[in-house]
Parts: sequence; structure tokens; C-alpha cells
Amino acid sequence: MDRIIREEARLIILRALGEQIDERLNSELLRVSLETFGIARPRAWVHGELAYLTEMGAVTLVDAGSVKVATLTETGRRHLDRTVAIEGVKRPSRPEA
Repeated sequence: MDRIIREEARLIILRALGEQIDERLNSELLRVSLETFGIARPRAWVHGELAYLTEMGAVTLVDAGSVKVATLTETGRRHLDRTVAIEGVKRPSRPEA
């Protein structure tokens, strides 16, 4: 179950970033966003998932005090668009016709 939650959380993070005009959010706002979807985890856990997404090339991270600011990369955008698949991140649903 832990793997499924992590894969789902990573997709939620990418989607949340993709919804922003500048495709950026800080880790506290991402934590709150995950809570909305029933994934209540501490900020340190979110930082771990952001580190994974950074390793996979889906986001970049900048430290800003006690939070991290994540920015969606081209690879992350392509995952959301279903043109690439990032290992360990749930695939987005197909757009409805």
C-alpha cells in the first residue's frame, strides 16, 4: 500500500504544480494539497517525495527557509501530458473524449 500511496502522491504533486501559472509551489502548500486527497503526511515526507521527483527529472527544488520550492520541469509536464512515463509516478488518466 505504501508504494501505491507514494505513486499517487507524486502524481498529485505534479498536477498541483502544473495548475500554477508559473508551475511552482512550496512544500507546505503541496502538503496541504495532498491532505485534500486524503494523504496526510508531515512536510518531511513531502520533502522525500520531492527529492524522488528531482532524481527522476520531474521537478527542480530550491531551499527557501524551512520549505522547498518545487518547479515542474519539461519531463514532469510530459508525464502529465502522457508522452513519457516516469517510473514510480502514477500515470495520469487519459483525457476524456
